[in-house]
Parts: sequence; C-alpha cells; structure tokens
Amino acid sequence: MNDRANSYGQVREELARRLREPAPGRVQVLSGPRQVGKTTLLLELKAEFGDRAMYVAADATEAALSGWWEQMWREAERLATVAGGAVLLVDEVPYLANWARRLKAETDRIHRQRTPLHIVVSGSSAIHLGVGARETMAGRFERLRLQHWSATELVRQLRLTPAQAVDQVIRFGSYPGAQRFLSDRVRWQTYLRDSIVEPAIGRDILALESVRKPALLRQVYAASTGHPAEIVSLQKLCGQLSEKGALETVAHYLHVLEEACLVAGLPKYARTALRQRAAPPKLIVLNNALLAASSNVDPIQNPVKWGRWVENACAAFAWNAGQRVSYWRAEPLEVDMVLEGDWGAWAVEVKTGDYAVRDFQGLLEFCRLNRTFHPLLLCDEGQEIVALRAGLPAQSWQSFLLDGPAPGKAVRG
Repeated sequence: MNDRANSYGQVREELARRLREPAPGRVQVLSGPRQVGKTTLLLELKAEFGDRAMYVAADATEAALSGWWEQMWREAERLATVAGGAVLLVDEVPYLANWARRLKAETDRIHRQRTPLHIVVSGSSAIHLGVGARETMAGRFERLRLQHWSATELVRQLRLTPAQAVDQVIRFGSYPGAQRFLSDRVRWQTYLRDSIVEPAIGRDILALESVRKPALLRQVYAASTGHPAEIVSLQKLCGQLSEKGALETVAHYLHVLEEACLVAGLPKYARTALRQRAAPPKLIVLNNALLAASSNVDPIQNPVKWGRWVENACAAFAWNAGQRVSYWRAEPLEVDMVLEGDWGAWAVEVKTGDYAVRDFQGLLEFCRLNRTFHPLLLCDEGQEIVALRAGLPAQSWQSFLLDGPAPGKAVRG
C-alpha cells in the first residue's frame, strides 16, 4: 500500500498521473477529513478526462435502489470497451453497505477480464474508508490522503495573499468551503458545526463498534479543543469530564479523534517507546477552524490565547504535512515541537510577542542531548534580532506556515 499525505494540488496531479497509466491498475482510494475538496477533485478529473470518465455519488438517493451497483459497473465496462479505456470515479463509497467486499469482487473480475478501467473511490468517512480498504482490499489499492489545507494551498487555489492566508489559517482555519461564510460569523460557525464537526463525530466515528460511550467521546473532543497546544495528562482530562471513563477509554477516544483528523495527541519525544507511552499527550487540534467554531472571541484580542493558537497552527501544519511531531519536556525545560520527516530533524520553539534569551534554554539543552536535531525559533516577523544575538537560527512563524522550516529564510548569527 502506498499511503501519502499531500496538498490538494499535489494529490490532484499525482492521481491524474496514475490514471494515465495502463489500465486496469490498483484501485485508487482518496481519503481524508471532511470538507477538504475530495468531491471537487473528482469532478475536476471528470472534466479533464471528459467522455472517458464516469462520476457517480454513492450517497445519492438513486444509489439506494436495487440494481444500482450492478448497473453502474455495466455502464463503466461498456464505456471502457467503447473508448478503449475509461475511469470510474465513485464518491462517498462508504455509504454503500459492504462496499469493500463488493468492490473487491468487481475489481478482481475487471483484472481477470483485463478490462481497461481505472477505479477511484473516495469518502468523507476517512476511518471506515481506511479500515475497509486495509481489511478487505489488501494488495489491491493505493491510497492518497488529502489533508487539511495549508496556508500555501489557500494562496495557490483561492488566490489569497500570503499574509491573508496565514492570518486565516490561525484565526479561521483552512476549510475551503467555509470561505464564502467568513463575513457572517454566526453562519460560518453553523456551517462548521453542521457540515464538519457533527457529521464527523455524530455519524462517522459513532458508527464504529469501538465507541461505546458517545457522550464521553464528545466530551473528550470538547475538552481537547479547549486546550490547544497544551500538555494535558489523561487524569486531568478525565477530571474535566462529566461522564467518567477509564483512562484507557479516554486514550482510545483520543486515538479515534486522530484517525478522523480532528485532534492529535502528540507524544513526548523519547528514545524508548515505553517512556513515550508513559508521558501525557500534547493536544493539537488539526485545523484551527475547529477552535474557532466553539469560540466567540477573536484570539488576537487575547495574547495568551493568540500564542496557543499560533503554536497549534504550526504543529497542525507539520502533522498534516506528514511529519512525525512530538514535544520534549524535562522539568523545568520544554521544547514546543520536535519534528522528524522529509523536512529534516528540528527542535522548534514558538514565541509570540517579546521573548528573552532565557526562553532558549529548553531548545539548547534538547539539541545538546540530541545532536542530530537542528534548533529553530519561530517568532513574530521582525523579532528575530534576539535570537540572532544569541547565535540561534530563527524564522518568523508566518514564513513557517507558508514554507515549513526554511533555513534560507532563517536568520542566523
């Protein structure tokens, strides 16, 4: 299985390239959270391939009719035969009962008959899509994971200026469909709750057999969005919940929320897995829109909240870009983010407002103990001078949210 997490533009380009390869190939599974553009992407591919492409929505009313599934395949195979090759695009496939088993049977038949048909399936229920593909479609599929949009993607796809995109990622999140409601905050928050949060929690996650306490799951989500970029012990989290649950259950629900691309519990950086598991998680909400949906106060009006939201946006950006993100703490020292992946190995401290040399102590100590990591301070634009005087690489968090760790843009002593 090839499971890649990329931006909207990268996923579209890669998927179009695969569909130009000889058919039949492996089923292409497009997964990811709700409202990040999966349907739009499939419709763009339908337009690009024209008469050689067939788009169907499995959540449409007619999909529930007897014989719809069989008729869809007959039409797709006829199109592939007549055109000498075709593409079948099935949106929201988890809405179909036993979709993975039925898709496996049809895929095996297509390959036996060597029908020149490419198959792409997608679904907003990212958890069910992933589980069904892994358990039933093993060896028959490749997955492309479309994640929450970055500031750079807002610039590329929606023509925002870089400054507008960064500001929006922090204060309003990056759901493309929410753009048209930004001038009406009440309507915008209603859209987020009704089109993203409630379907993801109330339908996708609660349909899992492993979720036996729906009220507790909702409270874990609410408590997580109330503590962005904070290290919170499971015991403390349990203490804030009106419905009590075992620590193992709360930990499991945090994992489920991460699978749904809503909240991630970052582990503590440690050289052994045992020490990682014993440490409390650092809660990161994977799109700041989910923070804003439950807050009526603009974070820019509160310096403490603003700092938390900026740090949360930076960590979420790294997580969504496929980096391994953790934190480090050895009382009283701490490092906000430890990044590992194709960006390299970085220890990152995020500061908003004024800061002093003493704020670097955790960063410097971590890099002394872990010499493969590069230190990096993220600060307000124009505030790099303090880090410069201390000989520490620095970069504005604005440029980080656009480019990631960019040594060419960092100020060095």
